[in-house]
Amino acid sequence: MGTPLAIRTDLEAVEPRRLVRRERDGRVAARLLALADVLDGMSREAAARVAGMDRQTLRDWVIRFNAEGVEGLRDQPRSGRRPRMGEGQQAAFKAVVLRGPDPERDGVSAWRIADLCRIAGSTHASNRFGVSYREGGMRRLVKALDLSWQKIRPRHPKADKAARERFQGGASPPR
Repeated sequence: MGTPLAIRTDLEAVEPRRLVRRERDGRVAARLLALADVLDGMSREAAARVAGMDRQTLRDWVIRFNAEGVEGLRDQPRSGRRPRMGEGQQAAFKAVVLRGPDPERDGVSAWRIADLCRIAGSTHASNRFGVSYREGGMRRLVKALDLSWQKIRPRHPKADKAARERFQGGASPPR
């Protein structure tokens, strides 16, 4: 075992502890506390164990902290699984959702998540998505598209539009 990797010398143990109080990310706070413990003189192994990591992981965080500061202690974005729909398909799907259902064509007066799953999976001429989604995945997609899955109050397809406009407009009914 060689000499331990030095932590940045431009700060004292109180500095990481002060940063912990302002940090919103609990994982970053735990990493800062581990660094503060090491700066206070605690062994690396003990500081890592207190922070819930092993010594090698703490060493990796020290390297990133030395290079990038507190920002180096944040988790890097992960690529994750590619979306099932491409950007163009997502834009077209969002347009379909925003346009709303046609009661005669779609058989519903307001979209539900189950209806959106059916539309995404259909390969019929107007909706060429052909991608199957379960309800949980559809909820995530709807949220990612900055849409809400809350339903508006439905309107009956055979309702009298003129009567509704008179009611909403505040016009008095004819006498």
